[in-house]
Parts: sequence; structure tokens; C-alpha cells
Amino acid sequence: MRVLAAMSGGVDSAVAAARAVEAGHDVTGVHLALNRMPGTLRTGSRGCCTVEDSNDAWRAAEKLGIPFYVWDFSERFKEDVVDDFVAEYAAGRTPNPCLRCNEKIKFAALLEKAMALGFDAVCTGHYANVVTVDGHPQLHRAAEDAKDQSYVLGVLNEQQLNHCMFPLGDTPSKALVREEAARRGLSVAAKPDSHDICFIPDGDTRGWLAERIEMEPGRILDAEGADLGEHDGALAYTVGQRKGLKIGRPAPDGKPRFVLEIRPKTNEVVVGPKADLAVRTIRGIRASWAGQPVAVFHQFMDEEQAVGASSSSIRVEVQVRAHGDSLPATAWLETVLDPDTHPLGDQDRAFRTELVMVLDEPLSGVAPGQSAVVYHGTRVLGQATINTARAGVPADLGFSA
Repeated sequence: MRVLAAMSGGVDSAVAAARAVEAGHDVTGVHLALNRMPGTLRTGSRGCCTVEDSNDAWRAAEKLGIPFYVWDFSERFKEDVVDDFVAEYAAGRTPNPCLRCNEKIKFAALLEKAMALGFDAVCTGHYANVVTVDGHPQLHRAAEDAKDQSYVLGVLNEQQLNHCMFPLGDTPSKALVREEAARRGLSVAAKPDSHDICFIPDGDTRGWLAERIEMEPGRILDAEGADLGEHDGALAYTVGQRKGLKIGRPAPDGKPRFVLEIRPKTNEVVVGPKADLAVRTIRGIRASWAGQPVAVFHQFMDEEQAVGASSSSIRVEVQVRAHGDSLPATAWLETVLDPDTHPLGDQDRAFRTELVMVLDEPLSGVAPGQSAVVYHGTRVLGQATINTARAGVPADLGFSA
């Protein structure tokens, strides 16, 4: 096949490209210039998409003997990832920019350009597996749980998965990837992994947001509405946050307080004990399916009526953070009136489909804006953007508190 290898400048993408070459494919390397300030250099493992990374990718391509190009996607990255990140925080939600980058850049803009140029597939260094069953692709977890990246790929659809290659998916450890890179003479063999948000390399998300969102002082309240003090900008907080609350007096029980809720309309931050972070029922919007839609879900996608768990629910595992645990849950689709629309009358009611997930056990720190990725064993079924997370469960459907 003609394969376009996305080369970030790290060890994973370099080894993935090497394996594609070794498999006999006609491989071309490409580095995506996403940073609008290309003079920026990374510091250790912070940041990516820099001049240093571009040079490292070029050197790896030279070693592999493949053509290499740099494509400027910085404007698209700013619009679809950076601006989206700011807008989500401005709305009081907590986004995942890596997942959005995979959705909008690496497997939308890049794949679209690759297909237009006659490539058959895009190869990346993600740790995940695509398995074809009855002619249809399925996304599965990687062999190594610690490096599994299927969560941030949960937004990929069937058409995209048909043109994806993840050569590292079956590799049992990252150490083996580094050993292979050294054996192949790749200079990135010992290069540190990047972490944190790539466009905030110093890790100061709060300070970065303060330069882009107008922050106004507001009140910090407890769950009962008691005034505990003043914050300097509600939109810089996130659910589950403990540090930086600057509350002058301790809680009555002496235990730490955590952010429970962000109220952007009133510029309020609600805090409380850690126990109040625990949720059981998660409702997600904008659901998408990794591969073919799951049949038991798909049959209800267009119905304008509530769907009961007893007739259409399936057992799944739900993961709400890239490196978090997946928890057993019962999930189903439910069609509800859309509160974000303004119908003219009863005949013009607008509906939307929500993915409802009831966890077997409580989970802390679930914030609106995060992605809930749904698994069945190792298979990724799909994902939805978390809209609400509540402690209670729908008792009328037979769930116990």
C-alpha cells in the first residue's frame, strides 16, 4: 500500500514508520507543523510540534530512506483544537484537546489530504489495534494497558478506521519500542515522551487561559449556597480540582474541599467534600461509533421517544480519562427534548439522543466536556461528550442506590 506515516518527532511514530517500511509498504513521512510559533523549543518532556521535533522526524525519515515533508496545519489546529479548547472552558466545560486533535486533525484533515493524494492509509505511533470482522473495522485496546491510547481514538468512525495503521498496537512494552529504535539507529530512541497539553508547554493551563478568556472575580460557594470567599475567575477551574481555591477558612470537618461545579452564567464556583464528587449516572451528547454502530444502540438512534434500560440496555465498561480505569456500567440511548433549542410550539419540539451510562460503582472527578468512551471487553464501541454527571441513579429502571 501507499502509506503516509505521520511522524511527530518522537520514538513511537519513528518506529511505526520503520515497521511500515519493513512490511513492504511504499511509505512517505510527514510532520505536521501545528505550532504557530515554530521557534519554540521543548523543555524536556513538555510540549511537542516544535522545530526540534520536526528535525527529529526528518532525521528518522532520512535513516529509513523515505521521502519526508512538513505540512502546515497550524491554522486548522488553532481553529479546531486551540479555539475549541478555549470555547469549552469559557462554557464551563473541561475538554480533551488530544482527542479533539485526533478527530479533527490527524484523522480528518490529514487523512482527507492523504486520500486526495492517492495514499491508501495513514500510519501513526498510537498504541491501539484495528481488527477487521466480517469486512468491517473494529477499534481495540493495545496489548500493553499502560500505553493504551484507544481512549483518545474513540472518536474515529468506520471510514477513518478503514484507512488507519497502528503498527505498535501489539507491542507488549514501550521499552521494546525504544530498544528497537536503538537497534535501527534512530536518534530518538532515548527521547522523552511528551506530556501535558502540547500548546501549553509550561503546564500552566490557568495562566494560559487567563490571557484568552476575560476572567472576573466571583463567589466561591458550598453546596448549600454559603459564601466561602472570592475567586479570580471561575472559568479557570475544573471539576475535581483541589489546589488553588484560596479559601481562607477550613471546612468544618477539617478536610480538603474540591470543586464540585462551575457555573459560568453566574460566575460561581461550588466546592465541597471529596465524597460529593462521586457520580453514578453520566449522560453524554454527540455520540459517535468506532466502526459500525452497535446494533442494539443504532436501532434507537432516530426514535423520538424515551428508551427504557430494560429493553435496550447493554453491559459495557466506561472510561472518562485517557489514563483512567474503565468501570463496568449499564448503557442505553435515550431520546429527550433538547433544552438548547427554542421550539416555536408543541409541533416544533426538538429532540436529541443522549447516551446514558449508569456505573456499577461511584466515580469521582467526572466533569462536563470530558469524553466518555464505551468499551465491550477490549473493543471500543464509541464515545460521547459528557453533558451531566449525577450521584443518583434512575431507580424507576431498577437500579439500586
